[in-house]
Amino acid sequence: MKKYIFSLLSAIYLTCTVLQVSAANINRPSDSISCTINVSEKSIKEVFSLIEKQTGLRFIHNATEAELSKKISLSENNQPVDEVLKKIAKQSGLSFKRVDQTIYVQTTARLLRVSGKVIDAQTGETMPGVSVRIKSSTDGTVTDNSGSYHIEAAENNILVFSFIGYQSQELAVSGGTLNVSLKPDQAALKEVVVVGYGKQSRKLLTSSIVSVQNKDFNKGALSNPAQLLQGKVAGLNITRSGDPNESPSISLRGPSTLRTGQAQEPFYVIDGVAGADYRIVAPDDIETIDVLKDASATAIYGTRAANGVILITTKKGKSGQTAISYNAYAGVEKIANSIKMMNASQLSDYLSKNGLALDPSDQKGANTDWQKEVSRTAYSQNHNVALTGGFNQTTYSASVNYFDDKGILKGSALNRFTTKMAVEQKAFNDRLKLGLSVNNATSNSDIIPNQNIVLYNMLRYLPTVPVMQNGVYTENLQRIQYYNPAALLADAYQKTKSKLSLINATAELKLPLGFTYNISLSTQNEQVNGGSYYNSQYTLDQGVHGEAYRSSFENTRKVGETFLTYAKTTGKHDINVLAGYSLQQDVNGDGFQANNRNFPTDDIGYLNIGLGSPAGDFRTDWGPNLYQKLRLISYYSRAKYSYDNKYLVQLSLRRDGSSAFGANNKWGTFPSASLGWRIIEESFMKNQHLFNDLKLRASYGITGNSLGFDPLISQIKYGSAGAFYYNGVFTNSIGPSQNANPDLKWEKTTMYNLGLDFSLFNGRLSGTIEAYDKKTNDLIYFYPVSTTQYFVGTLTANVGSISNKGYEVTINATPVASSSFKWNTSVNIAHNKNKLVSLSNSSFKLDSIPQAEPGGQGESGYKVQILKTGYPVGQFLLYKYAGKNANGVSQFYSRSGGVTTTPTSKDYFYAGNAQPKLVFGFNNSFTYGNFDLNVFVRGSVGGKILNATLADLNRTSDVRSYNLPASSANESPKDVNAYLYSDRYIESGSYLRLDNATLGYTFPKFTPGIRNLHVYLSGNNLAVITGYKGIDPEISSGGLTPGIDNKNYYPRTRAFLFGLSASF
Repeated sequence: MKKYIFSLLSAIYLTCTVLQVSAANINRPSDSISCTINVSEKSIKEVFSLIEKQTGLRFIHNATEAELSKKISLSENNQPVDEVLKKIAKQSGLSFKRVDQTIYVQTTARLLRVSGKVIDAQTGETMPGVSVRIKSSTDGTVTDNSGSYHIEAAENNILVFSFIGYQSQELAVSGGTLNVSLKPDQAALKEVVVVGYGKQSRKLLTSSIVSVQNKDFNKGALSNPAQLLQGKVAGLNITRSGDPNESPSISLRGPSTLRTGQAQEPFYVIDGVAGADYRIVAPDDIETIDVLKDASATAIYGTRAANGVILITTKKGKSGQTAISYNAYAGVEKIANSIKMMNASQLSDYLSKNGLALDPSDQKGANTDWQKEVSRTAYSQNHNVALTGGFNQTTYSASVNYFDDKGILKGSALNRFTTKMAVEQKAFNDRLKLGLSVNNATSNSDIIPNQNIVLYNMLRYLPTVPVMQNGVYTENLQRIQYYNPAALLADAYQKTKSKLSLINATAELKLPLGFTYNISLSTQNEQVNGGSYYNSQYTLDQGVHGEAYRSSFENTRKVGETFLTYAKTTGKHDINVLAGYSLQQDVNGDGFQANNRNFPTDDIGYLNIGLGSPAGDFRTDWGPNLYQKLRLISYYSRAKYSYDNKYLVQLSLRRDGSSAFGANNKWGTFPSASLGWRIIEESFMKNQHLFNDLKLRASYGITGNSLGFDPLISQIKYGSAGAFYYNGVFTNSIGPSQNANPDLKWEKTTMYNLGLDFSLFNGRLSGTIEAYDKKTNDLIYFYPVSTTQYFVGTLTANVGSISNKGYEVTINATPVASSSFKWNTSVNIAHNKNKLVSLSNSSFKLDSIPQAEPGGQGESGYKVQILKTGYPVGQFLLYKYAGKNANGVSQFYSRSGGVTTTPTSKDYFYAGNAQPKLVFGFNNSFTYGNFDLNVFVRGSVGGKILNATLADLNRTSDVRSYNLPASSANESPKDVNAYLYSDRYIESGSYLRLDNATLGYTFPKFTPGIRNLHVYLSGNNLAVITGYKGIDPEISSGGLTPGIDNKNYYPRTRAFLFGLSASF
């Protein structure tokens, strides 16, 4: 570990030293820059190189090779550069002009007025807007509406002609007229995307796959690679709070299961390793991320692909010169928006206006802002050093990454140290390729114990009391759910350390007759050690002299993959067939957890848990983890056929067997089929000049969902069943705690997809339009059953179905492309309509399932959403607000048609849905000279939010005990119903967010050894336009309970970063 840190710091120091030396030269006048040149009969080009190496200056010239090959002799020792240049000028006939760090070489070549026309080589039509510039110069122009241009250039200058969608041309100036014909560039059509178990040309793709390159990734303190794509992929919704330790909520094309957590997430594949943990990869090491959206793309992954698949490809070594890169940023983060609570003066005014007063014990003359007391300005940093290269038949890469995010709430932080090493060796005339990669990640997390209680009390604790009095935290433990949040942070802590490793060995052998054999073996291991300590002053653990928890667990995954591919092209026929086998074994929860209490001192924390002295009836907590083993065996195949690059067919089939499912349904089959028609290749499209690509595709497939599944879910489980009296003593017993279900099977998702891919105006406008219909059957849920028939009152069974239908549009365009300025823009829009189709079958009957209990004093058991047949996930079911009665008390509509101040569960009404109608992202990037600017906006339209935070805080009748929001200033303290969850607190969730703006500058090459240097300033979450009154409208939109803004929400941050990228 120390060695890695030393290497990282050395690289940073080296970079800073080089930059300091370069900066020093930049600011020195030319007469203070000296050099020593002692040469005899050396070419002028060689002399230029010597001066550049010694001084950091750079020569720009339009001299011919003959002029640069002229021999000169010099003997100058430690002389000013200007004097040396004068001596060179006398011998060469050249003249020199220095501007900053650049020396311009002027020849005696005469200037010519060059003019001509640029035409399309295929159509013969003139081309306006073509960039014409002098190579190695900023001088240039563009062709006019008739395709004509004129420019002044020296004889033998090189003119560069370029236009988006066409191959660039370079021509030497030899006369006054130069006409050019540009050929369309087919590179975009030759783009290769990553698919399951291979790669494929984009033009022959029949599936819905979105590929995002690393240059287009989001910037910021991001802990999950999926966050790099937020707003970039239509239909992929990603939300997260400001908690550095919290995984984001990710969903693709709507919710399709009644299970939560990982069951709602896409499946990750990293460098071909299925199910690899995303934490093993540093964002700086990622080359591309491919998102597989429809069933024809994902079915090859079978039981884990119902929510889509995210393929991550990391950077690889390349043959040639060794390259070193350093990427880094440092950032500062603050709470983007806080909840406006009353300060001491506002609270005093409210109480006086209503004839009330605080208890004397709460009148301490303070004006404490509790949100500020528990928060801080957070700092984040990221450093990545990478080495790539290769020679002969060997390529290699290595990288070291350090990421640190302190968190805006005290007591929360995350740092991660990641390393990667990979080597690839070819042999036997490149017929054999062997690869080995080793990834390691060590992370340390600081987690706030009982974080929800801390967040709740930082809002409701009275501002009139100080944080501490006489060195002791202020407390009033007589009140319900009323704790000093600063004390909760100071008197407890929780730490987790995770060590994650992934080793992957691969081999590829090219066989005769078009066959290729692949095999990969990988092992992933995670060791998690954690501990927490609650000291003797902790207010949630009164009467206990310290309590400690200690845990240590290990999780392992071993995967073996082998597949054979046959590829053959005969005339217009192209065939590709793949067949493979996969074996996976997971072992999770291999470890223990223990706790103890009553320690002699708080100083040792949880480090020596055996020193506690528990009371006689204290029971050691062994934690929720159980040793579990899961095996998955798979057979898969895929066949692709293309005729004349025009008519495309793909078929795939996967059969999975899992030890997790019932004895009668351990195997599942997942087929898919897709068709493509490249309309652009038809004869009737040959004479049109609008489209340069047009493709229609359609697909169908079935996928499964076994993610986040308990490997023992279909089996009978036994647990503690109390004690019985036998032979004069009580004896512990065990009994069934879970029913077995031998018929439990996969959830199966069927999806139809129709897509249109197009490119117009030679690639300046391109995009995709998609429509899909997705339905999941055999939903798994815990259904109530009779204990006369079963051991336990619930049974995990397959019942019901859920559907998602929608469309997605992605448009990419280049509105402006000149020699000095370029503007690229992209927009994506997604609409999804979700509906719960059924919750019943012949054996189990359910019409609805209450969901989402925000909690709160006096609100226990109140569910605010419902899963109901015919309605979407996230349907609110609340009391209907009817204003206030004559006494100022909130009243509600009853089902009988009247109003009441004492509503019951019979008086619930539907109150809107949390799912948005439209989600969009809009990205614009601009380049001008060496400057670049990127502005990214995203937003959501429709969708409701229950402001449960405001409701629960609006306890005006308890104002003498708890603080109020500033918005409650005109509320009556007589309103004992003000806090009840009702449609009064339903608000619009629409928003428009300026998510990121980044301004960068790429330095000209001024220092030998530095290939590229780019610096940037970036701002994240800069502004939000919304009508929502809460802390942020972008709360979780995934899972089964979206759209609830609860009081335990970790605030989002606004961040500013300064970063640099350098390559050597």
